[in-house]
Amino acid sequence: MTGREFSIGDEALQAFVDERLDDERRAAVEAHLALHPELAERVALERRQRAILRSRLEAKFAEPIPARLRIANLRAARRTSWTRGWTSAAAAAALFVSGATAGWFANQIGPAASPPAPTVSVAQGAQAAYRTFVVEVAHPVEVGVQQETHLLQWLSKRLGRKLAAPDLSPFGYRLMGGRLLPGGSGAAAQLMYDDASGRRLTIYVRAAEGTETAFRFQKEGEAATFAWIDQGFGFAVTATTTRQELLPIAEAVYRGFEGKS
Repeated sequence: MTGREFSIGDEALQAFVDERLDDERRAAVEAHLALHPELAERVALERRQRAILRSRLEAKFAEPIPARLRIANLRAARRTSWTRGWTSAAAAAALFVSGATAGWFANQIGPAASPPAPTVSVAQGAQAAYRTFVVEVAHPVEVGVQQETHLLQWLSKRLGRKLAAPDLSPFGYRLMGGRLLPGGSGAAAQLMYDDASGRRLTIYVRAAEGTETAFRFQKEGEAATFAWIDQGFGFAVTATTTRQELLPIAEAVYRGFEGKS
């Protein structure tokens, strides 16, 4: 491949900064930058800024969720809320606790610690799949939303658990469809959504070892991911957005999958 065959625009330069190009394309970009010193200086500055930012935020991304907000405890709290929900006063209290928990979850993260390997692996798999297919124009999904029932039955059979497509319309996202992917030692499912502006979001599911874990946040480039493991399966929600905006969506996806095993 020559420099003429590989169009070097903003997208290619960003991929170069993010270290997402193969050797041949990276060489083409480097040759292009050698001919354009001003552009090379701008790209070098962006790479330095990216390295500085990543080093400063790396520990933050690995922060664990407090024990009282682990999935098992959330489920226990929900059962307690249901038991007490026979009166309107208790129902109102449950709503208050739910809202307070979401705010605390987003803003009061505990001390930094190394995240468990299975959750990291799920998050990395989700981000790799997101980067691969979110840019697709002609074939972003393998089976479209027009065949939603077939899609979910097919993916459920291959993964060995019942899958549903969580309703994300309150957040402005609609289901586009999905696809089957390799994941770990088995299969993985990816459901893709988009909003009115064309921004895309994916839900990633695959079998994963490990006990129940808390939600974990990870960011690679512009792709933000919340991942967790529940009842032998790993789940991840990925989008180009902020941690604060993605958090309530991840919680909605968790509720959408709870009990569908």
